[in-house]
Amino acid sequence: MSKLKGVVPPVVTPLNPDFTVDYPSYTRVLEHLIGAGCHGVFVLGSTSEVVFHDDKTRREIIEHSAKVVNGRVPLIVGTIDPTTDRVISHAKIAKAAGADAVVVTAPFYTVTSQSEILDHFRYIRDGVDVPLIAYDIPVCVNVKLQRQTTVTLAKEGTIIGLKDSSGDDGNFRYALLDLAAHKDIFLMTGSEIVVDTALLMGAHGVVPGIANVDPHGYVRLWDAAQRGDWTAAKKEQERLCRLFEIVWVAQGRVSGGASGIGAFKTAMKRLGIIDTAFMPRPRAPLNEAETAKIDEILRATGLLG
Repeated sequence: MSKLKGVVPPVVTPLNPDFTVDYPSYTRVLEHLIGAGCHGVFVLGSTSEVVFHDDKTRREIIEHSAKVVNGRVPLIVGTIDPTTDRVISHAKIAKAAGADAVVVTAPFYTVTSQSEILDHFRYIRDGVDVPLIAYDIPVCVNVKLQRQTTVTLAKEGTIIGLKDSSGDDGNFRYALLDLAAHKDIFLMTGSEIVVDTALLMGAHGVVPGIANVDPHGYVRLWDAAQRGDWTAAKKEQERLCRLFEIVWVAQGRVSGGASGIGAFKTAMKRLGIIDTAFMPRPRAPLNEAETAKIDEILRATGLLG
């Protein structure tokens, strides 16, 4: 797979009332992202609520995604699970179903050292012939991919890139510096509200969950950065920061994941992209008062008339 760059949203997985995947809505999400000019799609990540899907559903989601995407953009697939051999199993399925690359976190639930994390990625590399992208998300897996771990994995060819959702911009910048000479390695930020800053530092792209709501905004931001118009990039980023405030509307009443992804789904339903805003149990959906607040933010940022 050639070097990935640009806007690669982690795709929301809409659900039916019985908690099965709403595939007509899911198809619209994929078309919405591709039609907006996104440079790839990342399915079965945190925003996709991957850990709520059983193995059969994961396979079906990948196969459906591959059919809809049909090679128009790279299809990146999360193979997220606590242990190495379970991840290898998911990666084999993802490859067979049409994934261009797979995304792997550090092991979780068990306490794992950085040396064991290195071996985790190496075992997966040896176990399945598919490009690996490291995913640094300590808020979910409770361990940080340290700078030297990421750099070692990249330099030895175990991983082809990194999605950094750690919030540690200093560590991310050092990784960019350390790997600047390795032109085949890409590093992307998962932080939606500092994309202009990350691109100015040299990031190769962004993986923004809220791009499910407004992919055009992130593509405009990316395009402005590519032409060196940092004033336009900053202006678009600041509008997207205001939009991002939807994730805090339900904070305190529900969990952080339900507040964020629930806000995405609620906004997408209000914009006609998906039919429902159901959340997998035990996550709670947003209520009517919270939905009204999201409508206000959508109007203020030009998305809802």
